[in-house]
Amino acid sequence: MKGRMAGKLITFEGPEGSGKSTQVALLRARLEKAGRQVLQTREPGGTTLGEALRRILLTADGTGMTPLAEALLLSTDRAQHVAEVVRPALSAGRIVIADRYVDSMLAYQGFGRELPLAVLETLARIATEGLMPDLTILIDLDVEESIARRRRASETGGGELNRFDLRAIQFHERVRQGFLALAEREPERFLVLDGAQSVEDVAEQVWERVKALIAALRRTRLRGAAQLELPV
Repeated sequence: MKGRMAGKLITFEGPEGSGKSTQVALLRARLEKAGRQVLQTREPGGTTLGEALRRILLTADGTGMTPLAEALLLSTDRAQHVAEVVRPALSAGRIVIADRYVDSMLAYQGFGRELPLAVLETLARIATEGLMPDLTILIDLDVEESIARRRRASETGGGELNRFDLRAIQFHERVRQGFLALAEREPERFLVLDGAQSVEDVAEQVWERVKALIAALRRTRLRGAAQLELPV
């Protein structure tokens, strides 16, 4: 496990159609307006290798992929992403906002595809070298509404349905319950929000929690500066 980072890692989780990607973009804009150095990224993806793996993982042609193969490809993506993108940005003191991270693998491949969580958690620790989010925002949404939103978006040019979207509703129910179980296990890290609210209401609740995180980061930096000024 590497040492403490100068920046902060904020991750967004939830089903497709929950509005998390919209909230990622809104938070980035608000932080930048406040004068913060921000990096927005996503998983799978975020690197050249990651984008290639994303196409393999999400294409509807890959429906025969085994749960373990999915987990290993996601872990490869994550190892590259953390080493190439996330850690350098955090070391430089930037706020990193990631659209999906470790919890998605636990929810989708663990609860959804029913791989042992212990195996997935081991893969996650190896890939990230122990780097976990400072804050995870879970946007929860009823499964039927989530699926309906994805279908509407696909029909209006908002992106093709991927192979996870096409799975049975029971799979999506397990994923949703998995996310909620993870949030219950670590309530200090998670902020769970109702995705049925308006975009504006969700954004305000996200901002209130992020402001507290930024205040804590500012206090840490001030303490560090004061220690540097102490006479030897």
